Amino acid sequence: MLAYLATKRQFLLDAPTIEDKVKDAVFKHLNMRVGTAEYNSWRNSLGNAMFHVLNQSEIPDDAAVAVEYRLNGRRFRIDFMIGGLDAFGNESISIIELKQWTEIEFSDLSEHVRTRVGQGIHDEQHPSYQAWSYLTHLRDFNEYAYTNSININASAYLHNCPTDSVIRDQRYLEINQKAPVFIKDERDELRQHISAVIREGIGTELFKELDSAVIRPSKQLADAVGGMLEGKDEFVLLDDQKTALERIIQATNVAQDGQKQVLIINGGPGTGKSVISINALSRITALRLNARYVTPNGAPRKVYESKLSGIIPGDTFKHLFTGSGSFWDSDEDTYDALIVDESHRLTMKSGFMKNLGENQIKEIINAARTSVFFIDEAQKVTWADVGEIDSIVEAAEIAGANVQHLTLSSQFRCGGSDDFLAWLDDSLGVKATTDHYFSKERFDFQIFDSAKELEEVIREKNKESNKARLVAGYCWDWVSAKDPEKFDIVFPEEKFKMKWNLNSYGQTWIIDPKSVSEVGCIHTCQGLEVDYVGVIVGEDLVYRDGELQTQPEFRAKTDKSLKGYKKAFKESPVEAELKADEIIRNTYRTLMTRGMKGCYVYFTDPKTAQYFKDIISEL
Repeated sequence: MLAYLATKRQFLLDAPTIEDKVKDAVFKHLNMRVGTAEYNSWRNSLGNAMFHVLNQSEIPDDAAVAVEYRLNGRRFRIDFMIGGLDAFGNESISIIELKQWTEIEFSDLSEHVRTRVGQGIHDEQHPSYQAWSYLTHLRDFNEYAYTNSININASAYLHNCPTDSVIRDQRYLEINQKAPVFIKDERDELRQHISAVIREGIGTELFKELDSAVIRPSKQLADAVGGMLEGKDEFVLLDDQKTALERIIQATNVAQDGQKQVLIINGGPGTGKSVISINALSRITALRLNARYVTPNGAPRKVYESKLSGIIPGDTFKHLFTGSGSFWDSDEDTYDALIVDESHRLTMKSGFMKNLGENQIKEIINAARTSVFFIDEAQKVTWADVGEIDSIVEAAEIAGANVQHLTLSSQFRCGGSDDFLAWLDDSLGVKATTDHYFSKERFDFQIFDSAKELEEVIREKNKESNKARLVAGYCWDWVSAKDPEKFDIVFPEEKFKMKWNLNSYGQTWIIDPKSVSEVGCIHTCQGLEVDYVGVIVGEDLVYRDGELQTQPEFRAKTDKSLKGYKKAFKESPVEAELKADEIIRNTYRTLMTRGMKGCYVYFTDPKTAQYFKDIISEL
């Protein structure tokens, strides 16, 4: 989404009060309020620095100027873009990352520098990397950009920085070649860089097309995991994702001869936790260090194993990917790094009978010099899940480990929409917030009145690329487990009948070409994604008496997610109900965030369906 858009001619006229115009545009179009620091930065960077760069005839008056283009996620905004035609008549865009930095130091993190931001000196991405990552993301995720082969280049402008001794150091040569950096007194050079690709203006239509285009991720993690393990840039990490990766590598190196390291990386669905995990595994393994990718849930490992079957041998896969119950008898510091994805699913005991070990969090920290926990506490979906940030911190302190906390913003899933996730959290009662601006045009969210119609739409979507699946809350007994002739989820009035996926396809259900004929559950889809997900919501989540309520008694007898609820209810009814309520809401939040391009929902309870329809009608 784009805040401010004008021709170069109009931008120059707006320059004296540009901070006010951009502030109003950001609020109107992005639904965001900004602080004093950002407001002042627009005056300095736009009204002063970029005014003087553009106030020359080399750049056409009718070239388009775009300010604060929201890639996806509230933190991912391109500062400044200029658009027009290049020398060959092709649509062309120049991205410019603007920084007010003055003094810059070297960082120990790859492709980072240190500079003053806010109240202190911090590690920040090299501006050239940031500009280049935005270019890559725009090129690969914006449908108009990649369909029309838009010519895009990127650069960074540090208009207050007097020296290039750090920012253009040899160690940054590769990234500077991808996106050159310009410093104070180099406005002429920046102008030449822009005019080389913007030779003719065509007004603002190019950016209007770009802004209205659908964000359609061109790849999924499961398909890209092989290339990532080979060190390829399958996904270019943005902002805090890149910093998180480099923090992991730095901590792993520090722990070789120093203090044990624990990193806790908090992020919601689609924030790139798994992408960073696989990248970290690749980087650490390339250093000839002993690392493992760990998941409590077996489904992601089975999918990755299937995708990698022709790339790496099965024995090698087992040496790189493992379950969270593998460390109860490990010696201290057996591994250089354990990278734990879906840490919220960690449990106390291990083993099939849950009779081994003491606590998986403690055991992982004990077994590794560096432990990395990717976590989203709102994805705890069973009674046995104990993965919590406080528990990890406590175990790390007992082990004498240094603890680092990082937070991720959203990127890949749900059309890259932070707003859909915020809206969903608010609507499901997971987290109250009004700070969202969810648009159905940006992410395909629909409510269906018929389960049969939902099934037919998912089957049709699946024909595109085998990436559409039906899932459901676990409110129907798994009767087909004992009698394969029976169906598990049946709505006779709609002539709808389907089976749970657990028998035929097991944990590779989400990628098997024939598995669209069966319904998935939380246990076989968490940690994975499809393009389109259809969700059947049972009567464990209903709208009653003016509020959304949960009903644990409607969960299937064969569902083990709430195993322990009845016993806990006898001992402490209030606490048991609160925990069951959290698990049920988290389950549907997780199911509804599996889709990268769309989420379609059928509610078995008509009142609940109407409640969500009413919410949607207000958007």
